[in-house]
Amino acid sequence: MLQKFPAFAGVQGPVVVIVMDGYGIPRHEVGSAIDAARKPTLDRLFAQYPNIVLRAHGTAVGMPSDDDMGNSEVGHNAIGAGQVYAQGAALVANAIAEGAIWQGEAWQQIVAGAKTGANGKAGVLHFIGLFSDGNVHSHIDHLKAMVLRAKEEGVPTVRIHALLDGRDVPETSALDYVVPFEAFLKDISTAGFDARIASGGGRQTITMDRYDANWPMVARGWRTHVLGEGPQFASATDAVHGLREKHPGTIDQDLPEFIVAEDGRPIGTIEDGDAVVFYNFRGDRAIEITRAFVEEHFTAFDRVRHPRTTYAGMLQYDGDLQLPKRFLVAPPAIKDTSSEWFSKSGLAQFACSETQKFGHVTYFWNGNRSNKFDGETWQEVPSDVVPFEQRPWMKAAEITDAMIAALQSGRFKVLRCNYANGDMVGHTGNFRAATMAIEAVDLALARLLPAIDAAGGVALITADHGNADEMFELDKKTRQPAQNKDGSYKAKTAHTLNPVPLILYDNVSGGKLGLKPLETAGLSNIAATVANLLGLHKHDKWDDSLLEVK
Repeated sequence: MLQKFPAFAGVQGPVVVIVMDGYGIPRHEVGSAIDAARKPTLDRLFAQYPNIVLRAHGTAVGMPSDDDMGNSEVGHNAIGAGQVYAQGAALVANAIAEGAIWQGEAWQQIVAGAKTGANGKAGVLHFIGLFSDGNVHSHIDHLKAMVLRAKEEGVPTVRIHALLDGRDVPETSALDYVVPFEAFLKDISTAGFDARIASGGGRQTITMDRYDANWPMVARGWRTHVLGEGPQFASATDAVHGLREKHPGTIDQDLPEFIVAEDGRPIGTIEDGDAVVFYNFRGDRAIEITRAFVEEHFTAFDRVRHPRTTYAGMLQYDGDLQLPKRFLVAPPAIKDTSSEWFSKSGLAQFACSETQKFGHVTYFWNGNRSNKFDGETWQEVPSDVVPFEQRPWMKAAEITDAMIAALQSGRFKVLRCNYANGDMVGHTGNFRAATMAIEAVDLALARLLPAIDAAGGVALITADHGNADEMFELDKKTRQPAQNKDGSYKAKTAHTLNPVPLILYDNVSGGKLGLKPLETAGLSNIAATVANLLGLHKHDKWDDSLLEVK
Protein backbone atom coordinates (compact mmCIF):
# COMPACT_ATOMS: atom_id res chain seq x y z
CA MET A 1 0.00 0.00 0.00
CA LEU A 2 1.03 3.63 -0.42
CA GLN A 3 2.91 5.24 2.45
CA LYS A 4 1.69 8.20 4.50
CA PHE A 5 2.56 11.69 3.23
CA PRO A 6 4.15 13.61 6.13
CA ALA A 7 3.57 17.10 4.70
CA PHE A 8 -0.22 16.78 4.74
CA ALA A 9 -2.46 14.37 6.62
CA GLY A 10 -5.09 14.40 3.90
CA VAL A 11 -8.59 15.82 3.66
CA GLN A 12 -11.22 14.27 5.90
CA GLY A 13 -13.70 13.85 3.08
CA PRO A 14 -13.36 12.47 -0.44
CA VAL A 15 -11.14 13.59 -3.31
CA VAL A 16 -13.03 14.03 -6.58
CA VAL A 17 -11.48 14.26 -10.06
CA ILE A 18 -13.76 15.93 -12.62
CA VAL A 19 -12.80 15.67 -16.29
CA MET A 20 -14.43 18.25 -18.56
CA ASP A 21 -13.81 16.44 -21.82
CA GLY A 22 -12.68 18.70 -24.65
CA TYR A 23 -12.13 21.82 -22.50
CA GLY A 24 -8.88 23.51 -23.50
CA ILE A 25 -7.54 26.95 -22.67
CA PRO A 26 -8.41 29.10 -25.70
CA ARG A 27 -5.75 31.06 -27.59
CA HIS A 28 -8.31 33.23 -29.38
CA GLU A 29 -11.69 34.53 -28.34
CA VAL A 30 -12.83 34.18 -31.95
CA GLY A 31 -13.84 30.57 -32.44
CA SER A 32 -13.85 29.62 -28.77
CA ALA A 33 -17.16 28.15 -27.65
CA ILE A 34 -15.71 28.25 -24.15
CA ASP A 35 -15.20 32.01 -24.23
CA ALA A 36 -18.63 32.48 -25.79
CA ALA A 37 -20.42 30.33 -23.22
CA ARG A 38 -22.12 31.72 -20.12
CA LYS A 39 -20.32 29.87 -17.35
CA PRO A 40 -20.56 31.67 -13.99
CA THR A 41 -19.43 28.65 -11.99
CA LEU A 42 -16.25 28.14 -13.98
CA ASP A 43 -15.56 31.88 -14.05
CA ARG A 44 -15.77 31.88 -10.25
CA LEU A 45 -13.51 28.85 -9.97
CA PHE A 46 -10.80 30.42 -12.12
CA ALA A 47 -11.06 33.69 -10.19
CA GLN A 48 -11.14 32.35 -6.64
CA TYR A 49 -9.37 28.96 -6.51
CA PRO A 50 -5.81 27.79 -7.25
CA ASN A 51 -5.45 26.86 -10.91
CA ILE A 52 -2.68 26.10 -13.36
CA VAL A 53 -2.46 24.77 -16.91
CA LEU A 54 -1.42 21.26 -17.94
CA ARG A 55 0.02 19.89 -21.16
CA ALA A 56 -2.41 17.42 -22.73
CA HIS A 57 -0.99 16.70 -26.16
CA GLY A 58 2.13 15.45 -27.89
CA THR A 59 4.94 13.90 -25.91
CA ALA A 60 3.22 14.83 -22.64
CA VAL A 61 0.71 12.04 -23.32
CA GLY A 62 2.98 9.64 -25.20
CA MET A 63 2.36 10.79 -28.79
CA PRO A 64 5.26 10.84 -31.26
CA SER A 65 5.74 14.62 -31.38
CA ASP A 66 4.37 17.84 -29.95
CA ASP A 67 2.64 18.46 -33.27
CA ASP A 68 0.25 15.61 -32.41
CA MET A 69 -3.01 16.46 -30.67
CA GLY A 70 -4.04 14.59 -27.56
CA ASN A 71 -7.16 12.50 -27.36
CA SER A 72 -9.44 11.00 -24.76
CA GLU A 73 -7.74 7.60 -24.79
CA VAL A 74 -4.20 8.77 -24.12
CA GLY A 75 -5.43 11.56 -21.85
CA HIS A 76 -7.25 9.19 -19.52
CA ASN A 77 -4.36 6.73 -19.66
CA ALA A 78 -2.05 9.49 -18.43
CA ILE A 79 -4.42 10.76 -15.73
CA GLY A 80 -5.15 7.31 -14.36
CA ALA A 81 -1.64 5.86 -14.67
CA GLY A 82 0.26 8.87 -13.36
CA GLN A 83 2.88 8.06 -15.99
CA VAL A 84 3.50 8.68 -19.69
CA TYR A 85 3.67 5.65 -21.94
CA ALA A 86 4.51 5.59 -25.63
CA GLN A 87 1.07 5.36 -27.21
CA GLY A 88 -0.37 3.66 -30.27
CA ALA A 89 0.80 6.14 -32.88
CA ALA A 90 4.39 6.08 -31.66
CA LEU A 91 4.42 2.32 -31.14
CA VAL A 92 3.21 1.63 -34.66
CA ALA A 93 5.46 4.20 -36.30
CA ASN A 94 8.48 2.75 -34.51
CA ALA A 95 7.53 -0.83 -35.37
CA ILE A 96 7.26 0.07 -39.06
CA ALA A 97 10.45 2.18 -39.11
CA GLU A 98 12.46 -0.57 -37.42
CA GLY A 99 10.85 -3.37 -39.45
CA ALA A 100 9.74 -5.22 -36.33
CA ILE A 101 6.12 -5.33 -37.48
CA TRP A 102 7.05 -7.41 -40.56
CA GLN A 103 8.98 -9.91 -38.46
CA GLY A 104 6.10 -10.45 -36.08
CA GLU A 105 4.12 -13.66 -36.18
CA ALA A 106 0.83 -11.80 -36.67
CA TRP A 107 1.90 -10.05 -39.89
CA GLN A 108 3.38 -13.27 -41.23
CA GLN A 109 0.10 -15.06 -40.55
CA ILE A 110 -1.84 -12.30 -42.29
CA VAL A 111 0.35 -12.58 -45.39
CA ALA A 112 0.22 -16.37 -45.37
CA GLY A 113 -3.56 -16.30 -44.95
CA ALA A 114 -4.05 -13.93 -47.88
CA LYS A 115 -1.74 -15.92 -50.17
CA THR A 116 -3.23 -19.29 -49.27
CA GLY A 117 -6.89 -18.28 -49.46
CA ALA A 118 -9.53 -20.99 -49.66
CA ASN A 119 -10.45 -23.81 -52.03
CA GLY A 120 -7.13 -23.59 -53.83
CA LYS A 121 -7.61 -19.94 -54.73
CA ALA A 122 -5.52 -17.07 -53.31
CA GLY A 123 -7.36 -14.78 -50.96
CA VAL A 124 -7.55 -11.02 -50.61
CA LEU A 125 -5.88 -8.87 -47.97
CA HIS A 126 -8.38 -6.30 -46.66
CA PHE A 127 -7.48 -3.21 -44.65
CA ILE A 128 -10.27 -1.47 -42.72
CA GLY A 129 -9.71 1.73 -40.78
CA LEU A 130 -9.90 5.48 -40.42
CA PHE A 131 -8.60 7.05 -43.61
CA SER A 132 -6.62 10.14 -42.58
CA ASP A 133 -3.43 11.36 -40.96
CA GLY A 134 -5.20 12.58 -37.81
CA ASN A 135 -2.96 10.25 -35.76
CA VAL A 136 -5.67 9.83 -33.13
CA HIS A 137 -7.11 6.50 -34.26
CA SER A 138 -4.88 5.76 -37.25
CA HIS A 139 -2.42 7.21 -39.74
CA ILE A 140 -2.66 6.79 -43.49
CA ASP A 141 1.13 6.39 -43.70
CA HIS A 142 0.84 3.15 -41.71
CA LEU A 143 -1.66 1.88 -44.26
CA LYS A 144 0.59 2.85 -47.16
CA ALA A 145 3.53 1.01 -45.61
CA MET A 146 1.46 -2.16 -45.17
CA VAL A 147 0.15 -2.08 -48.74
CA LEU A 148 3.68 -1.74 -50.10
CA ARG A 149 4.91 -4.56 -47.88
CA ALA A 150 2.03 -6.79 -48.97
CA LYS A 151 3.07 -6.33 -52.60
CA GLU A 152 6.69 -7.01 -51.72
CA GLU A 153 5.71 -10.26 -50.00
CA GLY A 154 3.67 -11.53 -52.93
CA VAL A 155 0.10 -10.85 -51.82
CA PRO A 156 -1.79 -10.62 -55.13
CA THR A 157 -4.83 -8.56 -54.17
CA VAL A 158 -5.44 -5.80 -51.60
CA ARG A 159 -8.71 -4.07 -50.88
CA ILE A 160 -9.12 -1.04 -48.62
CA HIS A 161 -12.29 -0.10 -46.75
CA ALA A 162 -11.88 3.59 -46.02
CA LEU A 163 -13.67 5.20 -43.08
CA LEU A 164 -13.78 8.91 -43.87
CA ASP A 165 -12.67 11.18 -41.06
CA GLY A 166 -13.61 14.87 -40.93
CA ARG A 167 -13.29 14.81 -37.15
CA ASP A 168 -9.60 14.58 -36.31
CA VAL A 169 -8.85 16.45 -39.55
CA PRO A 170 -10.76 19.22 -41.38
CA GLU A 171 -14.41 18.33 -41.76
CA THR A 172 -14.51 18.15 -45.58
CA SER A 173 -10.96 17.00 -46.32
CA ALA A 174 -11.76 13.45 -47.56
CA LEU A 175 -10.63 14.09 -51.13
CA ASP A 176 -7.25 15.33 -49.85
CA TYR A 177 -6.65 11.72 -48.81
CA VAL A 178 -8.72 9.71 -51.28
CA VAL A 179 -7.49 11.27 -54.55
CA PRO A 180 -3.72 10.88 -53.96
CA PHE A 181 -4.16 7.47 -52.38
CA GLU A 182 -6.11 6.12 -55.35
CA ALA A 183 -3.35 7.47 -57.59
CA PHE A 184 -0.75 5.74 -55.40
CA LEU A 185 -2.64 2.45 -55.59
CA LYS A 186 -2.91 2.72 -59.37
CA ASP A 187 0.84 3.35 -59.67
CA ILE A 188 1.80 0.28 -57.65
CA SER A 189 -0.82 -2.05 -59.20
CA THR A 190 1.66 -3.63 -61.61
CA ALA A 191 3.19 -7.06 -62.17
CA GLY A 192 0.03 -8.90 -61.16
CA PHE A 193 -0.61 -6.83 -58.02
CA ASP A 194 -4.08 -5.27 -57.69
CA ALA A 195 -4.79 -2.77 -54.89
CA ARG A 196 -7.93 -0.60 -54.75
CA ILE A 197 -10.31 1.10 -52.34
CA ALA A 198 -13.38 -1.14 -52.22
CA SER A 199 -15.80 0.53 -49.81
CA GLY A 200 -16.17 3.24 -47.24
CA GLY A 201 -18.32 5.80 -45.51
CA GLY A 202 -18.26 8.34 -42.70
CA ARG A 203 -16.83 7.26 -39.37
CA GLN A 204 -19.95 8.39 -37.53
CA THR A 205 -22.21 6.52 -39.96
CA ILE A 206 -20.62 3.07 -40.19
CA THR A 207 -18.31 0.71 -38.33
CA MET A 208 -16.64 2.87 -35.67
CA ASP A 209 -19.12 2.78 -32.79
CA ARG A 210 -17.85 2.35 -29.24
CA TYR A 211 -19.06 1.20 -25.84
CA ASP A 212 -22.06 -0.65 -27.34
CA ALA A 213 -23.75 2.69 -27.95
CA ASN A 214 -24.99 2.08 -31.50
CA TRP A 215 -24.66 -1.46 -32.82
CA PRO A 216 -26.80 -0.68 -35.92
CA MET A 217 -23.92 1.57 -36.99
CA VAL A 218 -21.54 -1.42 -36.84
CA ALA A 219 -24.07 -3.61 -38.66
CA ARG A 220 -24.19 -1.01 -41.43
CA GLY A 221 -20.41 -1.19 -41.69
CA TRP A 222 -20.49 -4.98 -41.81
CA ARG A 223 -22.99 -4.93 -44.68
CA THR A 224 -20.79 -2.40 -46.47
CA HIS A 225 -17.36 -3.99 -46.06
CA VAL A 226 -18.21 -7.67 -45.89
CA LEU A 227 -21.40 -8.07 -47.92
CA GLY A 228 -20.82 -5.28 -50.42
CA GLU A 229 -24.20 -3.64 -49.91
CA GLY A 230 -24.63 0.07 -50.60
CA PRO A 231 -24.69 2.75 -53.32
CA GLN A 232 -22.22 1.84 -56.07
CA PHE A 233 -19.58 4.08 -57.64
CA ALA A 234 -16.69 3.58 -60.04
CA SER A 235 -14.11 4.78 -57.50
CA ALA A 236 -13.83 6.20 -54.01
CA THR A 237 -13.19 9.64 -55.52
CA ASP A 238 -16.43 9.38 -57.49
CA ALA A 239 -18.18 8.19 -54.31
CA VAL A 240 -17.18 11.26 -52.29
CA HIS A 241 -18.23 13.60 -55.10
CA GLY A 242 -21.49 11.75 -55.61
CA LEU A 243 -22.41 11.55 -51.95
CA ARG A 244 -21.68 15.24 -51.44
CA GLU A 245 -23.95 16.11 -54.35
CA LYS A 246 -26.71 13.93 -52.96
CA HIS A 247 -26.24 15.11 -49.36
CA PRO A 248 -25.22 18.78 -49.57
CA GLY A 249 -23.76 20.23 -46.41
CA THR A 250 -22.92 16.82 -44.93
CA ILE A 251 -19.41 16.68 -43.49
CA ASP A 252 -17.12 13.70 -44.03
CA GLN A 253 -17.76 11.89 -40.77
CA ASP A 254 -21.50 11.75 -41.52
CA LEU A 255 -21.39 10.70 -45.19
CA PRO A 256 -23.31 7.49 -45.99
CA GLU A 257 -21.67 4.23 -46.97
CA PHE A 258 -20.47 3.52 -50.53
CA ILE A 259 -19.31 0.56 -52.61
CA VAL A 260 -16.81 0.57 -55.47
CA ALA A 261 -18.11 -1.74 -58.20
CA GLU A 262 -17.37 -2.94 -61.72
CA ASP A 263 -20.18 -4.10 -64.01
CA GLY A 264 -22.56 -3.87 -61.08
CA ARG A 265 -20.47 -6.16 -58.84
CA PRO A 266 -18.60 -5.00 -55.71
CA ILE A 267 -14.85 -5.31 -56.13
CA GLY A 268 -14.04 -6.06 -52.50
CA THR A 269 -16.47 -8.21 -50.50
CA ILE A 270 -14.82 -10.18 -47.72
CA GLU A 271 -14.90 -13.93 -48.30
CA ASP A 272 -13.74 -17.20 -46.74
CA GLY A 273 -9.96 -17.46 -46.91
CA ASP A 274 -9.32 -13.72 -46.96
CA ALA A 275 -7.15 -11.86 -44.45
CA VAL A 276 -8.36 -8.72 -42.66
CA VAL A 277 -6.38 -6.05 -40.80
CA PHE A 278 -8.23 -3.41 -38.83
CA TYR A 279 -5.49 -0.81 -38.91
CA ASN A 280 -6.69 1.64 -36.24
CA PHE A 281 -4.31 1.62 -33.30
CA ARG A 282 -6.77 3.16 -30.84
CA GLY A 283 -9.00 0.62 -29.18
CA ASP A 284 -12.34 2.12 -28.25
CA ARG A 285 -13.83 2.31 -31.75
CA ALA A 286 -12.19 -0.92 -32.91
CA ILE A 287 -13.65 -3.39 -30.42
CA GLU A 288 -17.17 -3.84 -31.78
CA ILE A 289 -16.24 -4.50 -35.41
CA THR A 290 -13.49 -6.81 -34.14
CA ARG A 291 -16.05 -8.80 -32.19
CA ALA A 292 -18.15 -9.16 -35.34
CA PHE A 293 -15.20 -10.74 -37.14
CA VAL A 294 -13.79 -12.99 -34.43
CA GLU A 295 -16.68 -14.17 -32.25
CA GLU A 296 -18.19 -17.50 -33.23
CA HIS A 297 -21.41 -16.99 -31.31
CA PHE A 298 -22.18 -13.37 -32.07
CA THR A 299 -25.61 -11.92 -31.35
CA ALA A 300 -25.33 -8.12 -31.58
CA PHE A 301 -26.72 -8.16 -35.13
CA ASP A 302 -27.38 -10.60 -37.96
CA ARG A 303 -24.12 -10.98 -39.89
CA VAL A 304 -25.94 -12.87 -42.69
CA ARG A 305 -22.71 -14.74 -43.26
CA HIS A 306 -19.50 -14.98 -41.25
CA PRO A 307 -16.48 -15.39 -43.52
CA ARG A 308 -13.58 -17.43 -42.13
CA THR A 309 -10.74 -14.95 -42.22
CA THR A 310 -7.29 -14.45 -40.79
CA TYR A 311 -8.04 -11.36 -38.72
CA ALA A 312 -5.67 -8.98 -36.91
CA GLY A 313 -5.89 -5.64 -35.20
CA MET A 314 -3.13 -3.10 -35.42
CA LEU A 315 -2.94 -3.42 -31.62
CA GLN A 316 -4.79 -5.60 -29.17
CA TYR A 317 -7.75 -3.44 -28.30
CA ASP A 318 -8.75 -5.12 -25.04
CA GLY A 319 -6.11 -7.06 -23.14
CA ASP A 320 -8.48 -8.57 -20.61
CA LEU A 321 -10.86 -9.87 -23.27
CA GLN A 322 -8.00 -10.66 -25.68
CA LEU A 323 -9.65 -8.76 -28.52
CA PRO A 324 -8.29 -9.61 -30.96
CA LYS A 325 -5.99 -12.53 -30.19
CA ARG A 326 -3.89 -11.68 -33.24
CA PHE A 327 -2.40 -8.14 -33.38
CA LEU A 328 0.48 -6.56 -35.27
CA VAL A 329 2.01 -4.31 -32.59
CA ALA A 330 1.98 -4.89 -28.84
CA PRO A 331 0.12 -2.11 -26.94
CA PRO A 332 1.77 -0.30 -24.04
CA ALA A 333 1.86 -2.45 -20.93
CA ILE A 334 0.55 0.07 -18.41
CA LYS A 335 1.28 -0.97 -14.84
CA ASP A 336 0.92 0.51 -11.38
CA THR A 337 -2.05 2.76 -12.11
CA SER A 338 -3.53 5.01 -9.47
CA SER A 339 -6.70 2.91 -9.22
CA GLU A 340 -4.66 -0.20 -8.53
CA TRP A 341 -2.64 1.43 -5.76
CA PHE A 342 -5.57 3.23 -4.18
CA SER A 343 -7.27 -0.15 -4.12
CA LYS A 344 -4.24 -1.74 -2.46
CA SER A 345 -4.39 1.06 0.09
CA GLY A 346 -7.94 0.11 0.99
CA LEU A 347 -9.68 3.10 -0.57
CA ALA A 348 -13.14 2.71 -2.09
CA GLN A 349 -13.41 4.33 -5.53
CA PHE A 350 -16.32 5.45 -7.71
CA ALA A 351 -16.23 6.13 -11.46
CA CYS A 352 -19.06 7.52 -13.56
CA SER A 353 -19.77 8.84 -17.02
CA GLU A 354 -22.25 8.38 -19.81
CA THR A 355 -21.75 5.66 -22.40
CA GLN A 356 -19.73 7.82 -24.78
CA LYS A 357 -16.96 8.27 -22.19
CA PHE A 358 -17.64 5.47 -19.75
CA GLY A 359 -14.72 3.40 -21.01
CA HIS A 360 -12.43 6.36 -20.54
CA VAL A 361 -13.04 6.71 -16.79
CA THR A 362 -12.85 2.93 -16.37
CA TYR A 363 -10.92 0.96 -19.01
CA PHE A 364 -8.46 3.64 -20.13
CA TRP A 365 -8.12 5.14 -16.64
CA ASN A 366 -7.15 1.71 -15.33
CA GLY A 367 -4.42 1.18 -17.92
CA ASN A 368 -6.48 -0.54 -20.65
CA ARG A 369 -7.93 -3.00 -18.16
CA SER A 370 -11.56 -4.12 -18.44
CA ASN A 371 -11.96 -5.43 -14.91
CA LYS A 372 -12.43 -3.44 -11.72
CA PHE A 373 -9.93 -3.33 -8.92
CA ASP A 374 -11.13 -4.30 -5.46
CA GLY A 375 -13.26 -1.56 -3.96
CA GLU A 376 -14.14 0.06 -7.28
CA THR A 377 -17.74 0.86 -8.25
CA TRP A 378 -18.53 1.88 -11.82
CA GLN A 379 -21.78 3.52 -12.92
CA GLU A 380 -22.67 4.04 -16.56
CA VAL A 381 -25.34 6.51 -17.68
CA PRO A 382 -26.68 5.41 -21.10
CA SER A 383 -26.06 8.02 -23.80
CA ASP A 384 -28.77 9.19 -26.18
CA VAL A 385 -28.38 7.86 -29.71
CA VAL A 386 -28.99 11.20 -31.43
CA PRO A 387 -26.69 13.74 -33.10
CA PHE A 388 -24.92 15.49 -30.26
CA GLU A 389 -25.63 18.98 -31.57
CA GLN A 390 -29.34 18.25 -31.13
CA ARG A 391 -28.93 17.56 -27.40
CA PRO A 392 -25.73 19.34 -26.37
CA TRP A 393 -26.55 18.93 -22.68
CA MET A 394 -26.12 15.17 -23.21
CA LYS A 395 -26.21 13.37 -19.84
CA ALA A 396 -24.48 15.95 -17.68
CA ALA A 397 -27.45 16.18 -15.30
CA GLU A 398 -27.71 12.41 -14.84
CA ILE A 399 -23.96 12.04 -14.26
CA THR A 400 -24.24 14.76 -11.61
CA ASP A 401 -27.16 12.93 -9.99
CA ALA A 402 -25.04 9.79 -9.76
CA MET A 403 -22.02 11.63 -8.38
CA ILE A 404 -24.10 13.41 -5.73
CA ALA A 405 -25.68 10.13 -4.65
CA ALA A 406 -22.24 8.51 -4.41
CA LEU A 407 -20.94 11.41 -2.31
CA GLN A 408 -23.96 11.34 -0.03
CA SER A 409 -23.57 7.59 0.51
CA GLY A 410 -20.29 8.20 2.35
CA ARG A 411 -18.91 4.98 0.87
CA PHE A 412 -16.19 6.39 -1.39
CA LYS A 413 -12.91 8.12 -0.70
CA VAL A 414 -11.88 8.72 -4.33
CA LEU A 415 -14.39 9.60 -7.05
CA ARG A 416 -14.02 10.47 -10.71
CA CYS A 417 -16.34 11.45 -13.54
CA ASN A 418 -16.23 12.64 -17.13
CA TYR A 419 -18.54 15.20 -18.70
CA ALA A 420 -18.39 14.39 -22.42
CA ASN A 421 -20.13 17.53 -23.70
CA GLY A 422 -17.24 19.76 -24.78
CA ASP A 423 -15.67 16.97 -26.81
CA MET A 424 -18.61 15.17 -28.38
CA VAL A 425 -20.47 18.36 -29.29
CA GLY A 426 -17.23 20.10 -30.27
CA HIS A 427 -16.66 17.38 -32.85
CA THR A 428 -19.86 18.35 -34.65
CA GLY A 429 -18.46 21.73 -35.66
CA ASN A 430 -21.65 23.42 -34.48
CA PHE A 431 -20.52 26.52 -32.60
CA ARG A 432 -23.81 27.37 -30.89
CA ALA A 433 -24.34 23.80 -29.76
CA ALA A 434 -20.80 23.76 -28.36
CA THR A 435 -21.47 26.87 -26.25
CA MET A 436 -24.57 25.13 -24.87
CA ALA A 437 -22.45 22.06 -24.13
CA ILE A 438 -20.07 24.12 -22.00
CA GLU A 439 -23.00 25.81 -20.27
CA ALA A 440 -24.45 22.39 -19.43
CA VAL A 441 -21.19 21.37 -17.77
CA ASP A 442 -21.12 24.66 -15.86
CA LEU A 443 -24.62 23.97 -14.55
CA ALA A 444 -23.56 20.47 -13.55
CA LEU A 445 -20.60 21.82 -11.58
CA ALA A 446 -22.90 24.30 -9.83
CA ARG A 447 -24.84 21.31 -8.47
CA LEU A 448 -21.91 18.97 -7.82
CA LEU A 449 -19.54 21.28 -5.94
CA PRO A 450 -21.90 21.92 -2.98
CA ALA A 451 -22.22 18.15 -2.55
CA ILE A 452 -18.43 17.91 -2.36
CA ASP A 453 -18.44 20.65 0.29
CA ALA A 454 -21.14 18.84 2.26
CA ALA A 455 -19.00 15.69 2.25
CA GLY A 456 -15.95 17.61 3.48
CA GLY A 457 -14.08 16.91 0.27
CA VAL A 458 -12.03 18.62 -2.40
CA ALA A 459 -11.99 18.39 -6.18
CA LEU A 460 -9.49 18.59 -9.01
CA ILE A 461 -11.23 19.91 -12.11
CA THR A 462 -9.40 19.32 -15.37
CA ALA A 463 -9.74 18.11 -18.97
CA ASP A 464 -8.20 15.38 -21.09
CA HIS A 465 -7.57 17.58 -24.17
CA GLY A 466 -8.97 20.61 -25.94
CA ASN A 467 -11.78 20.79 -28.49
CA ALA A 468 -14.55 23.32 -27.82
CA ASP A 469 -11.88 25.96 -27.22
CA GLU A 470 -11.13 26.13 -30.94
CA MET A 471 -14.17 25.64 -33.18
CA PHE A 472 -12.64 27.30 -36.26
CA GLU A 473 -9.66 26.12 -38.30
CA LEU A 474 -6.48 28.14 -37.74
CA ASP A 475 -4.36 29.45 -40.58
CA LYS A 476 -1.09 27.50 -40.44
CA LYS A 477 1.03 30.61 -40.95
CA THR A 478 -0.73 33.23 -38.86
CA ARG A 479 -2.38 30.88 -36.31
CA GLN A 480 -5.47 33.08 -36.64
CA PRO A 481 -8.92 31.67 -37.48
CA ALA A 482 -9.08 30.82 -41.20
CA GLN A 483 -11.86 32.23 -43.38
CA ASN A 484 -13.80 30.92 -46.36
CA LYS A 485 -14.10 33.01 -49.52
CA ASP A 486 -17.42 34.43 -48.29
CA GLY A 487 -15.79 35.67 -45.08
CA SER A 488 -17.24 32.96 -42.85
CA TYR A 489 -14.96 30.95 -40.62
CA LYS A 490 -13.99 27.37 -41.44
CA ALA A 491 -15.45 25.00 -38.87
CA LYS A 492 -13.03 22.80 -36.96
CA THR A 493 -14.06 19.41 -35.60
CA ALA A 494 -10.70 18.12 -34.35
CA HIS A 495 -9.00 18.31 -30.98
CA THR A 496 -6.62 21.17 -30.26
CA LEU A 497 -3.02 21.55 -29.15
CA ASN A 498 -4.00 23.89 -26.33
CA PRO A 499 -3.25 23.20 -22.66
CA VAL A 500 -6.03 22.29 -20.25
CA PRO A 501 -6.86 23.65 -16.81
CA LEU A 502 -6.29 22.10 -13.42
CA ILE A 503 -8.37 23.77 -10.70
CA LEU A 504 -8.11 22.84 -7.02
CA TYR A 505 -11.55 23.27 -5.47
CA ASP A 506 -10.82 23.37 -1.75
CA ASN A 507 -13.02 24.83 0.97
CA VAL A 508 -11.69 22.63 3.79
CA SER A 509 -8.00 23.44 4.26
CA GLY A 510 -8.37 27.12 5.08
CA GLY A 511 -6.15 28.15 2.18
CA LYS A 512 -3.39 25.76 3.15
CA LEU A 513 -3.29 24.04 -0.22
CA GLY A 514 -2.24 25.31 -3.64
CA LEU A 515 -0.89 24.10 -6.99
CA LYS A 516 2.64 24.38 -8.35
CA PRO A 517 2.69 26.10 -11.78
CA LEU A 518 5.35 23.89 -13.35
CA GLU A 519 6.16 24.53 -17.01
CA THR A 520 6.36 20.79 -17.66
CA ALA A 521 3.17 19.88 -15.78
CA GLY A 522 0.91 17.47 -17.63
CA LEU A 523 -2.00 15.12 -17.12
CA SER A 524 0.28 12.45 -15.67
CA ASN A 525 0.96 14.66 -12.63
CA ILE A 526 -2.65 14.39 -11.47
CA ALA A 527 -2.39 10.91 -9.88
CA ALA A 528 0.34 11.94 -7.46
CA THR A 529 -1.57 15.13 -6.66
CA VAL A 530 -4.63 13.05 -5.74
CA ALA A 531 -2.48 10.80 -3.58
CA ASN A 532 -1.09 13.77 -1.64
CA LEU A 533 -4.60 15.15 -1.14
CA LEU A 534 -5.46 11.78 0.39
CA GLY A 535 -2.48 12.10 2.71
CA LEU A 536 -0.45 9.49 0.82
CA HIS A 537 2.91 9.44 -0.91
CA LYS A 538 2.82 8.87 -4.63
CA HIS A 539 3.98 5.60 -6.14
CA ASP A 540 7.62 5.71 -7.22
CA LYS A 541 6.69 5.34 -10.89
CA TRP A 542 4.24 8.24 -10.93
CA ASP A 543 5.18 11.71 -12.07
CA ASP A 544 5.52 14.37 -9.38
CA SER A 545 2.62 15.84 -7.46
CA LEU A 546 1.54 19.40 -8.17
CA LEU A 547 0.14 19.93 -4.67
CA GLU A 548 1.67 22.80 -2.74
CA VAL A 549 1.25 22.73 1.05
CA LYS A 550 1.67 26.23 2.48
